[in-house]
Amino acid sequence: MTTGQLHLNAFLMNTGHHEASWRLPESDPFAHVSLDHYIRLARIAERGSFDSLFLADGPQLWSNLAQRPAGALEPLTLLTALATATEHIGLIATASTSYNSPYNLARKFASLDIISGGRAGWNIVTTAGREAARNFGLEHEPAHADRYARAGEFLDVALKLWDSWEDDAIVGDKAAGVWGDDTKVHPPRHQGTYFSVEGALNVPRTPQGYPLLVQAGSSEDGKEFASRYAEAVFTAQQTIEDARAFYADLKSRTAAAGRDPDHIKVLPGIVPVIGATEAEALAKERELEDHIVHDHGVANLERLLQLPLGTLELDRLLPSDLPPESAVEGAKSRYTLVVELARRDRLTVRQLIGRLGGGRGHLTFAGTPEQVADAIETWFTQGAADGFNIMPPVLPSGLDAFVDHVVPILRTRGLLRAEYGPRQTLRERYGLPRPANQYAQPVHA
Repeated sequence: MTTGQLHLNAFLMNTGHHEASWRLPESDPFAHVSLDHYIRLARIAERGSFDSLFLADGPQLWSNLAQRPAGALEPLTLLTALATATEHIGLIATASTSYNSPYNLARKFASLDIISGGRAGWNIVTTAGREAARNFGLEHEPAHADRYARAGEFLDVALKLWDSWEDDAIVGDKAAGVWGDDTKVHPPRHQGTYFSVEGALNVPRTPQGYPLLVQAGSSEDGKEFASRYAEAVFTAQQTIEDARAFYADLKSRTAAAGRDPDHIKVLPGIVPVIGATEAEALAKERELEDHIVHDHGVANLERLLQLPLGTLELDRLLPSDLPPESAVEGAKSRYTLVVELARRDRLTVRQLIGRLGGGRGHLTFAGTPEQVADAIETWFTQGAADGFNIMPPVLPSGLDAFVDHVVPILRTRGLLRAEYGPRQTLRERYGLPRPANQYAQPVHA
């Protein structure tokens, strides 16, 4: 059983996680490119003493323009602006190891960590999909195993770069005319399969040493990668039994990799639909489902399941002859989650689209604030989670409702801090140590 206080991350997505959220009268369909909108959301989450907020991203245009607000501001740029508008909350951005270079990305995250006073986090993704590949001169996406092999080397290089300055490399001795100590700068001189990186980073070592490392893949390759590198894992499970199995497996793999299992935090996603009564919450959920355009849902589902367009019928079950996960080169774990959900609950395509509309496979929970708090507490105390990725279906109202009505209950139960307290880095908020510099000589008493 898990004890202590849980970690909360606010997953912010334009008008909300439900694909039809932008159609509600309260929603601003242009919010996805509004800095004021994101500042407001960040301050709401900070009012709820969340550990962090998170922006997803991908190097391609998501969905089609008819379905929902498409496109997004580049997250590191946006988080730099949010760093100046907040004081405590961590700032986590998605960035791909498949379509970036280690030097440039390490520099950007180091800069964000310095500007924010040690609040930066990196959600590491390998980026599935032919659409992204073709934006970078590739006809097909790299194979799943190749993407993770590249990601491993990418992380190794990034860690060398973040450690390329020792903490005391800057001397600042005006009298002697010595600004820095060149002996405490360590060029990586890396020659590998995917990358050749010679020189040291042109940014000093940051307040955290390096940003909080987050990962979201739940395939076998993803879990092995997480056990080696990740310090927080965003995951999706539909049942507490599946969540407990994932939690135990990941903690075990982390221990086997020679790391402290408590230094990897598991945060399943939850889409809370909150009402003053259960009936009111269910009515809000139905209102959102009623605004789904099913043609979009069918096309998205066919793309995820790698089926020819026109294969699925709304009022029939999924085909019985879908390929196994091993045959999928895209988002393996999400593929399996969706197929298992449809099979377990015998959902028609129409019903499955309704379930996925709110959280794309994450747990959707409609209820009163007490019921939402009960669900969170049960998963937390029964070994299924170290905290949660809160994914409001509608923004900003869904985040306001969670902070105003669920957070006070969690605080009363001793599961969440009452306030932030002294200024801390994001690593400290997650109970993680500052990493030692791999090049620095240990200091002996």
